[in-house]
Amino acid sequence: MTGQTPATPGPAPHRATAPADRHDDAAVRVVTGEPGCGRTWFLERAARAFAAGPVVRVRADPAGSAVPGGGLRTLLRALGEATGRAPAGGSGQALLDALRAGSRPLLVCVDDAHLWDPLSRAALGDAARHLSRTTTAARLLLTVPGHRPPAPEFAGLTVTRVDPLTPPEAAALLDEVTGGALDGGVRDEIVDAAEGVPALLLALVRRLSPAQVRGDRPPPRPLPGAEVLTDVAGGCLDGLTPGRLGLLLTVAAAARDDEDTAVDRGLVLRAAGQLGQDGALPLPELLAAADDEVRFHSELLRRTVYAAAPQERRRAVHLALAGELAPGDPRALLHRAWAGAVRGRELAAVAGDLPSRRLRCAAYARAAELCEDGPRRAERYTAAAGQALLGGRSHQALRLLDAARTGTGTATAVVRGRAALLRGTVVLHDGPVDEAQASFLHATTLLADRSPADAGTAALAACDAAWAAGDPAGCLAALERCGETEGHDGRGGSRADYRLGLRALLEARFEEAAVRLRRVARDLDGRETCGDPEDVLRAAAAALMLGDLAGARRAGARALAAARTLDTVAALARAREYLAYAELRAGRHALARTHAEEGLRAAHRAGQRNTAAHQHAVLALAASIEGETELVARHVAAALGTARRHGLAQAATLAEWAAARADLGRGRPQEAADRLGPLVRPGARRGHFALWMLAVPCYVEAAVSAGQSEGARSVVEEFALWAGFGADPQAPAQLLRCRALLAPADRADALYGQALDLHDTAGGDFERARTELLHGKWLRRRRRLREARDRLGAALVGFERCGARAWAEQTRGELRALGAEASGPRSAGAADLAGLTPQQLRIARRVAEGATNREVALTLSVSTRTVDYHLRKVFATLGVRSRLELARLVERAEKTGAHP
Repeated sequence: MTGQTPATPGPAPHRATAPADRHDDAAVRVVTGEPGCGRTWFLERAARAFAAGPVVRVRADPAGSAVPGGGLRTLLRALGEATGRAPAGGSGQALLDALRAGSRPLLVCVDDAHLWDPLSRAALGDAARHLSRTTTAARLLLTVPGHRPPAPEFAGLTVTRVDPLTPPEAAALLDEVTGGALDGGVRDEIVDAAEGVPALLLALVRRLSPAQVRGDRPPPRPLPGAEVLTDVAGGCLDGLTPGRLGLLLTVAAAARDDEDTAVDRGLVLRAAGQLGQDGALPLPELLAAADDEVRFHSELLRRTVYAAAPQERRRAVHLALAGELAPGDPRALLHRAWAGAVRGRELAAVAGDLPSRRLRCAAYARAAELCEDGPRRAERYTAAAGQALLGGRSHQALRLLDAARTGTGTATAVVRGRAALLRGTVVLHDGPVDEAQASFLHATTLLADRSPADAGTAALAACDAAWAAGDPAGCLAALERCGETEGHDGRGGSRADYRLGLRALLEARFEEAAVRLRRVARDLDGRETCGDPEDVLRAAAAALMLGDLAGARRAGARALAAARTLDTVAALARAREYLAYAELRAGRHALARTHAEEGLRAAHRAGQRNTAAHQHAVLALAASIEGETELVARHVAAALGTARRHGLAQAATLAEWAAARADLGRGRPQEAADRLGPLVRPGARRGHFALWMLAVPCYVEAAVSAGQSEGARSVVEEFALWAGFGADPQAPAQLLRCRALLAPADRADALYGQALDLHDTAGGDFERARTELLHGKWLRRRRRLREARDRLGAALVGFERCGARAWAEQTRGELRALGAEASGPRSAGAADLAGLTPQQLRIARRVAEGATNREVALTLSVSTRTVDYHLRKVFATLGVRSRLELARLVERAEKTGAHP
């Protein structure tokens, strides 16, 4: 770095996969990771976090590794200085005694332990194994490199791998070291090039001039070059013979630009033999071999070996590899292209036959580089961008589209339209959605005459962008454009139903919307194959709009399978998003959380920050159920941070709702009402047009609890229209709950009862428990204490079953106000069975015998709903929390004879 934008190292951001601050959950840890990933930083963080006692830090000295026992003596001296107890002698036993001595906690950090002399390594390894098997106050952290097999002295010890940074963590580190001055496009390019290696990130940003930092000039090429990679590798390749370097280069070239860095060992050795190398040469320790395949232990070192080799040497290796591949294998043509031995049109002709997205992208890009014709070059760069996007590399897709611009002035309208469609797709998932909408509409215009099918895809995508932005007028306009292109791709019927159903929904013609959207979901169920992930995701969206949550789950699962089958990485995160929404709406919050966590990881890998914002919003909603206040705040902040920058009204609405629901669960109705009021009441600040009504039940509850009932009445009738559409199975019961909250005393009791009857139909522990809690509060205030205890006891069981800890605690407070024992399962005696009705007693006995609700229903000739209702009453009356507790109580009663 030069000029006014210095980059200083600074602390690395938090890594979720590297528990540096949890060193106390194992007595000994071996910390590993590839060069530049921050093993030393891991120790520094652990040392800063350890406040229980002294910290001893020793870094191995390579120059002293030839002195037998030198490392051991250095560590013993450091231990003596830190503890004030001089170790007796200089042996491995002395080290073990020093680590065991004293009751005060001690943290010992040994960096680069692999560089110690053999005697010191053996003593350290023996001491570590003894510590890991005994109870001791000492903790030991060792770092060793991850690009080679671990030293045998440290075998069998607990290993923690410092993984590369995720894209958001890498971007945060770059923002930190540049003070936020780094241009967003340059930052994204560096994040892609560094592949999560912190040292490489810092090395690349230090090379930038002030103009490059601002984005006024492109960064230096190549990014990164051989000099930077060699510097970050830190001498890991020093001392290798020419033969070993040659073999390493052959492996590196064979794995170039492929997702799978494992290559055929026979191919490598045959190519090495063709180059005059010893085909029987033993594999260097930097390589790992398994199942006739070979790969580098470290991707950074693979890149370094390839970049540092002379160009002529690389060319010869690629030609040798091409010569050893089977005739007709398209990879042979790609290797020849990298050697500059084929024409672009030959490579472009076989690019689509290559086995992976990365290789196809590389082939189209290389074919474009070899082409002098501007329009044809633009077409090939656009094809490469499409493969990059489908492979989940959004930033690379944008760079390829930028390269395509040099020839788009004279390119056909179809090529320019497809480039605009691709650019809009990238921005839709990782940028301002109004910009994506404009790009899609431009693509629709360019493609309308020559490629109507692509034009229809672009118009539907423009509708998606308008939906994400909360722009119903934009959705309708895009759907109108889509209607002009239908019937040209064999999907016109399904697309027409989706378009017309969505339009009817936006225009509040709910019956027509239901008919059309139901056809979309039914059409998917009638197919034998998974199909295009995008079409399957639209079917999932249609099912969600209808409230067909089982259908949405099926469609989401099929979209996930289609994305995996077709190697469409970009669709994985979005399939998880739909699955998470379906489970959330169904009240299965733990499953929703699982899908959202997986989806968040997939979104980060694919560079989809907008999709990640939606996953954060789902995670915030799930955490608001579970009462994890800090987690809710973290996910809400992450969702809103992106939503506000990129205009994501949908994600923002969900995040705000999650924050308010967390407030309500913690007993802060005023804060919840203040947050939700603008979101659900008419006005410019109302939330997303298709989502604000989901937050109405929370708002009504919060407003009534805060003494603001009049403000809540105005939105209940609008919510009634939504509940009547049937898109949310919980909405009819929630509507009755809202009416009960606002009703006079002579009507409220009956409304609560009707709401609970509807909950029996809709299912879902959480919403039913909320209604029971509110009813129980209402009953307690009217001194109907026995009924209140029944309702609150059932609510507590429901909340505990779905993990809603904050709501469960709120319910316990209500029970304590009644004088009931609510801090935990009460010690019910066998005589308590006398308090059950005959029907409840019969059900309790059969459940205690291990029968399911369905089996009990068949035995007693009643419905499963009846069994569920009576079982809740049994749990509440007996004060038990599980079927196991019920079984134990019934067993005691049978043994003592103290039963009816």
